[in-house]
Amino acid sequence: MNDNKTDFSQHWVNLGSARLGAAAVACSDDFFAAMHRMLKDRPPVWKEGKYDDNGKWMDGWESRRKRGPGNDWCIVRLARPGVIHGIEIQTTHFTGNYAPAASVEACYHESGEPGDNDQWVEILARHDLQGDSEHAFGISHTGVFTHVRLTIYPDGGIARLRVYAEPRVDWAAIGENELVDLAAALNGGVALTCNDQHFGDIRNLLAPGRGLNMGDGWETRRRREPGYDWVIIALAHPGRIHQIEIDTAHFKGNYPDRCEIRGAMVRAATVASLPRRSEDWQVLLPASKLEADQVHHFEKSVTDIGAISHVRVNIFPDGGISRLRLFGTVDTI
Repeated sequence: MNDNKTDFSQHWVNLGSARLGAAAVACSDDFFAAMHRMLKDRPPVWKEGKYDDNGKWMDGWESRRKRGPGNDWCIVRLARPGVIHGIEIQTTHFTGNYAPAASVEACYHESGEPGDNDQWVEILARHDLQGDSEHAFGISHTGVFTHVRLTIYPDGGIARLRVYAEPRVDWAAIGENELVDLAAALNGGVALTCNDQHFGDIRNLLAPGRGLNMGDGWETRRRREPGYDWVIIALAHPGRIHQIEIDTAHFKGNYPDRCEIRGAMVRAATVASLPRRSEDWQVLLPASKLEADQVHHFEKSVTDIGAISHVRVNIFPDGGISRLRLFGTVDTI
């Protein structure tokens, strides 16, 4: 397993996420488990005793046992074109039926799906895999790609495929006064770190659409001591924030009482150094009252603190937020 996993999963967006819009568009075979399951955002689950017409139900992609030459493959259309920095292949819960090895190729196809004439580039050479494990690989290729092709040798199951990448956005084409959600994951915004995410992952905050349920947001444990909870987010591009949207969808008896947002232009920093540094960032949104299961819009109370690259969201004292939108103009400096 590659030790760089934490680095690229913290700094880049999973463009292989079904929730963001990625789709498995073709495969050689998915007899035992449908290819689209491989792109689910939630961790793989095991369902004891669950079978369908073809055999044991598995949470991932699984081909039948190959009795001839060749290898199985699956093509995934990424949620947005991007530069790929890391690949994660999980075989969680696949033990006697996992794929023993895998490789990944990528291509750029502007619209529709790749055809026979498209040029595929190998971005991850064949690597051996282990059963019921997570495998992470850093990618050094600098090309922009729209699709990846996962090949397994010769057959078997993959629980999850994650493609961590920098979404390609033409920031120069955005108008001077045009408002853009600079925190959106599809634009490249990343939730970097927090003090607690006991019930819900911080990456849910930046996903498109409203939360599907209470689990599709960021939720901390019940705080039994003084203090408050927080999360730090790197914007997709530096900019000036003019409007803020905080959605507490599905959070009713457990939404935060208040929320404060601070921001700063961070030129260079490690994720580990940000929590202490961010305590004194400028106030972008003063502590504001929140309500249950509601979209909160803030504009008049948003302070112009200039162009920023990062924000710290403080919730008092604890609880859950479904989505965060930070609408701003792009900084051209």
